Amino acid sequence: MKKYIMILQRSNIYRGIGLLLGLLVWTLNASAANWSIHYPRPINESDSRHDYPLTLLKLALSKTGVRYTLTPSERILLQGKAIRQLKENREINIVWVMTDMQREKELLPIRIPIHKGLIGWRVFLINQDFSAKFQDIREVRDLTSLTVLQGAEWPDTKILQSNGFNVLTVSDFPEAFDRLELKQGDFFPRAVSEVLGELNARSLDDDIVLEPSLVVHYPAAMYFFVNRSNPTMARLIETGLRRALEDGSFDNIFVSHHREALLKVNVGERKVFHLENPLLPKETPLDDKALWFDPQLHTPQSAAKQD
Repeated sequence: MKKYIMILQRSNIYRGIGLLLGLLVWTLNASAANWSIHYPRPINESDSRHDYPLTLLKLALSKTGVRYTLTPSERILLQGKAIRQLKENREINIVWVMTDMQREKELLPIRIPIHKGLIGWRVFLINQDFSAKFQDIREVRDLTSLTVLQGAEWPDTKILQSNGFNVLTVSDFPEAFDRLELKQGDFFPRAVSEVLGELNARSLDDDIVLEPSLVVHYPAAMYFFVNRSNPTMARLIETGLRRALEDGSFDNIFVSHHREALLKVNVGERKVFHLENPLLPKETPLDDKALWFDPQLHTPQSAAKQD
């Protein structure tokens, strides 16, 4: 029996040494490589939605000490096309999109919500001629009587439909603004993390404004995704993001980038309508409070104190 126990002990030691050596080899290989990372080109130069994910990606990579180049795709890739190209391992090798069960089956997620779930806090862009429609909204069913604009391939569309909303789908992002300008939809829900950049775009019509008093919320996460055949890159980025979370640099960038939005949108002063998200994978780390935006903690006042 003693001999058997000694054999087991040696086996466990060797297994532990093997795991440590494997991790060391992976770390050395990752550090020695020159990582060429290709991401979807933005719609135009004024599209600021890429600024924050790229800043966070650079931070994560810097935490690992690897050498890398970040290059946009040669052509513009809208979200649906970008996901298909990544799945087929063509043109790009990373995207940042909202997660759902289907995307996590087709792609490899890095389950750290880069916007801390702020992507699921949605305020409304409206045509100012429709402002009166929102003054007497008291319940979710009041909102579901209106027409909401969303992209045909966005997870938000199915989330809103499952909550009883009447959704008018559009083929791409600019079309939603065109229809809003033409009064073919009542409102266009936008994430708090996106809306100010869109409002500040030079091409946006003056009639499109931010509704001042309402917000809908559903649990949602925007992740970095890579091709399923590329777990090494996924581990690399996750390692960098977790180091940034531990040393506070992740939160510093989050607050710095979203400070203006948190101040101007002021979620805590709005009437909140909470919705269900039936598309959220069960692996979503909802219990890790450090990963998520909390309007009671991330207040405009706390954002201002970061100055």
